[in-house]
Amino acid sequence: MFGRAPKKSDNSKYYEVLGVPKTASPDDLKKAYKKAAIKNHPDKGGDPEKFKELAHAYEVLSDPEKREIYDQYGEDALKEGMGGGGDMHDPFDIFSSFFGGSSFGGGGSSRGRRQRRGEDVVHPLKVSLEDLYLGTSKKLSLSRNVLCSKCKGKGSKSGASTTCSGCQGNGMKVTIRQLGPGMIQQMQHPCNQCKGTGETISDRDRCPQCKGEKVVQEKKVLEVHVEKGMQNGQKVTFPGEADEAPDMVTGDIVFVLQQKEHPKFQRKGDDLFVERTLSLTEALCGFQYILTHLDGRQLLIKSHPGEVLKPDSYKAINDEGMPIYRRSFMKGKLYIHFNVEFPDSLSPDQVECLAKVLPPKPQSQLTDMELDECEETTLHDVNIEDEMRRKQAQRQAEAYDEDEDMYGGGAQRVQCAQQ
Repeated sequence: MFGRAPKKSDNSKYYEVLGVPKTASPDDLKKAYKKAAIKNHPDKGGDPEKFKELAHAYEVLSDPEKREIYDQYGEDALKEGMGGGGDMHDPFDIFSSFFGGSSFGGGGSSRGRRQRRGEDVVHPLKVSLEDLYLGTSKKLSLSRNVLCSKCKGKGSKSGASTTCSGCQGNGMKVTIRQLGPGMIQQMQHPCNQCKGTGETISDRDRCPQCKGEKVVQEKKVLEVHVEKGMQNGQKVTFPGEADEAPDMVTGDIVFVLQQKEHPKFQRKGDDLFVERTLSLTEALCGFQYILTHLDGRQLLIKSHPGEVLKPDSYKAINDEGMPIYRRSFMKGKLYIHFNVEFPDSLSPDQVECLAKVLPPKPQSQLTDMELDECEETTLHDVNIEDEMRRKQAQRQAEAYDEDEDMYGGGAQRVQCAQQ
């Protein structure tokens, strides 16, 4: 993070709150905080605001990096987030670190120590449209971290650990560099001594099973139940099955359904769509064919006697769409989109036969004199999209040539005039 160096401001308030001089050592700070916190603890009838103020002052001054920023620039720099001091931790958490989490009543902290929640692990799960129509179960083998059973997640044989001296137990270190007059750079990164855990374990005391890592890998088989009617993108969650870590609430494993493309059916919500191309004879004279559904059933699709199917028309079959999620006894609709394929040409005999059975053509209102005055034209087959693209490319090329002529010719005339 880059920023302008803040102006000097009051840097004695936190020392006054704890009742220590600016030259106080870490041990002096700890003793002063412990004494004042016990006196002002809300469970002992103390002032909650004073208790909170004491915790905030100690949190800043007990961290070497934050204390250095405070001593140089004061409280304003911390509020701007330069040293990470703008957001303080729970004062009861800081107090409980001195007394093992117990309150004055001996029954545990009145507020309780809040645990962070681990991240969720998200996996995509590809499913077919048939899987979503019929429902299915899929078994998946996954690897995850679990707390070491030998040391119960402590990382050491004795269960003891020491606060990391490099980061004072915060797990993170803040590095500040002076880039130039009035400019500083602040960078936050995990402590390299404790790998961000905030504590260290001696080599001789490391757990032989997890090597001090506190967790080991475990393979687990999860069975994912895909219910009828589930949607693309829908989630199936396994609570508390993600990676375990000490002093953290275990996150969830989440599977996100990803529907594979189907060669025949297309899904839109609870409805299914399918395409069917008819010949001109079928469209005019009737048709019937068999459609194999997603569950393997054979559906007979046929037109009504005497019905004419027009191009680009739709027909629907009720209750043959997708099952509705968690109401699988109900289904959407199956829509069939009909296209009509016309013949490329007809012979004179075919034209004559069709003219006898089809409705008569509308009589021409043109007289022979009008026809004599008309110019005869010829129709050509054309792909309109290709034509439009070709014309657009031609217009762009012509515009470019005009610009070349305009600016190129003008430059030449100016040069001639100067000569």
